[in-house]
Amino acid sequence: MLVRDAMSSMVLTIGPAHTLRQAARLMSARKVGAAVVLDPDTCGLGILTERDILNSLATGQNPDLETAGTHTTTEIVFATPAWTLEDAADAMSHGGFRHLIVMDHNEPTGIVSVRDIVRCWAPDRRATRTATLTG
Repeated sequence: MLVRDAMSSMVLTIGPAHTLRQAARLMSARKVGAAVVLDPDTCGLGILTERDILNSLATGQNPDLETAGTHTTTEIVFATPAWTLEDAADAMSHGGFRHLIVMDHNEPTGIVSVRDIVRCWAPDRRATRTATLTG
């Protein structure tokens, strides 16, 4: 199976000036664990994840003052839609991260997460679990 089969093509993009609270609200509303941060001044691309926001809060930083730009990871491994899920999982495992921005023709076209990969690899056992729990 390929990254294109597992990725979310609905990419949440934010600017570096968004506060962490604004970013968290947008991520929560979209039910995503990461946002692509586009910086028009540098033409740069980064990623802000739930973990970045939690780390900021854990150190006592104010989410209304801290910005996405100061917590964005810019050293990113990008995937392509043609990567296999094994390639994506290997990159995540070796890099210690849970999201990959998927690039196609130098444009972000999706995000693939560990959850997406697990969803594709794991058989649907909900019916079995439900029968076991109620039986």
